[in-house]
Parts: sequence; C-alpha cells; structure tokens
Amino acid sequence: MPSQTPPERPDTRAAKPFTPLDFQLALLRRMADHQPELVDDARRALGVSTAEMREANKRWQAMRHAPRSRAAAARYRSILGTPESTTPRTLGDLACEALAWPVPLWPDLRFEVLLAPNGAVWNEWLVRAPGAPAPSLRTLADLTPWSCTVDEAARAFAPARPLEGTAPNRWGLAFTALDAEGVRREAVAEFTWGLVQRTEIRNGPPRGSRP
Repeated sequence: MPSQTPPERPDTRAAKPFTPLDFQLALLRRMADHQPELVDDARRALGVSTAEMREANKRWQAMRHAPRSRAAAARYRSILGTPESTTPRTLGDLACEALAWPVPLWPDLRFEVLLAPNGAVWNEWLVRAPGAPAPSLRTLADLTPWSCTVDEAARAFAPARPLEGTAPNRWGLAFTALDAEGVRREAVAEFTWGLVQRTEIRNGPPRGSRP
C-alpha cells in the first residue's frame, strides 16, 4: 500500500506582538544618534539590551514601510491601545483631531498624533501632558537635552523659525536667545520625536571660549 503524505498543518505561530515597550525603544533608537548616554540610561531603566532596542527599531521600520502597512492611526491604536484623549484641534483654517497616549518613560509627556479629516496623519511627536509643569526656558542654558518639546521652545524663544529636519521625525528651530553671559546669540535647536536633543550657536563661539 503506498504511503500517504500526512496533510500539512497550518502554521499556528503568531507573529511576536509589537508592544508599548517596543515603541518606546524605537523612539530611543532614533534619539541615540544625538544623545547615546541618555538613551543608554533610559534603556537600562527599561531593562533591555542594546540588541533588543535595535531589534525593536528594525521591526518598527519594517511596519512603517511594509507595502500593505495599515494606516498610521490604526497602527498606533494597535500598539498603544485606546488613546488617553481625543481632542478636536484647529490649525489655521483646517480642523483636525489630536490623539494622545501616555509614554511611561516620560511621565510628563504624551505621544500625540494629529489626524486630518480624511484620516491622514499630519504630525506625530511628544508633547507636554495636560497639567504637567512646563520647563522654565529663559536662556540657551535651559535647553538641556530632553528638557522641552518643540512647541515649548518655539513659545519661549519667539519668533522661532521652523527648519527642515535632517531625518524623519526630526525637527529644527532657529531663534535668538541669551547665552549664560547674557549675550544674545543666534541658535538652532534640534528635536527628535518632538523632544529637544541639542542646541548649536550660529553667530560665533560664546564669550570666553578658546579660539
């Protein structure tokens, strides 16, 4: 009697879920280009290795760029769950909706996604949580890494001019502000996922620096 090939069993293995922890690791991986020491401290606080952070970012990028990737808003809901808040917002003459989720790594911040009426994502970044104390920003010395968000710096050093970022999910602001010696300087601040990473003085070295 000829042997019969057993029927193939369906592959019941589910893909490893992308969790809120993985999402925080993806945010950190982008920030590591500017602030590796802060990122290492945060990564250790989360109890994960550098390899795990890189793997989370690799999976995040694959999700974002997959040919049949789900809409960004749906992707965030699947990872982060139901938004903590959903708020109508007006940008100029355009009405949109702001979705916000808590980020355990930064308790005073929220991850905000701005949705257009057609469901397209206009923006996605970290913002200050409602009721959380805003930082006091008076001089360039106050712009320490991770101290403030884009909108906070823009308000503190108005009029600030937005600049195109050097990579996805990066932003820049050009403005003038006082340095530690009270001298007004032209400066540029760089932000990743809406959080300040570094500041550069554009009109020469600060007074007292070596040539």
